[in-house]
Amino acid sequence: MKLIKILIVISYFYFTFLLLLITLQYIPLNFEVTFLKLKQEEVKLSYYNIAFFTHVYTSIVLVLIGWIQFWSFFRKKYTNLHTLIGKFYILIILMFSGPSALIMGYHANGGISSKISFIILSILWLLFTYMSYSYAKKLNFIEHQKFAIRSFALTLSAISLRLFKYIIVFLFHSPPMDTYRIVSWLGWVFNLIIAEIIIIYIFRNKIKNGIKIK
Repeated sequence: MKLIKILIVISYFYFTFLLLLITLQYIPLNFEVTFLKLKQEEVKLSYYNIAFFTHVYTSIVLVLIGWIQFWSFFRKKYTNLHTLIGKFYILIILMFSGPSALIMGYHANGGISSKISFIILSILWLLFTYMSYSYAKKLNFIEHQKFAIRSFALTLSAISLRLFKYIIVFLFHSPPMDTYRIVSWLGWVFNLIIAEIIIIYIFRNKIKNGIKIK
């Protein structure tokens, strides 16, 4: 079990580093990156450009800081800092990353299927994040943690979407748009399934062992 945790941590930071490299391609404002070259009509829309760069610049911050909120030692030892980072995480999603993702979802590549997927993803991301905040204010930390896990699972879809794309292309050599339609759903639905498994495992074990949830 300890080895599995170590491998998960190493994989997380490795893929976060790769996502950071992708983000750096857009700094300073750069419209010559491959993704935007496929969005010739969208880049003519000022609101899309604002949404796109807002999403790119803020989402990487969420991935970089989100993990520490689930480190039990940090959460118990530095409670005030945990709360501060949590509020910052929530603010970024509700004010910037979530709304910009909704706009981008409406303009997603891959047709109506991809658009619906990314719009649902954006709405759930906003909803789960808000619910996490709402339960924390009510001091219901069990539900707070559950929705925080769900929220971060959707945050990590930025990584899983790209990972699944590489896997599918490598194994099946499917056309780019077909691949994109598949990963537009797989990238976040898979994460939510894993999140629910984690929630069941964590909270059943804590209840079974009589551990107080903080």
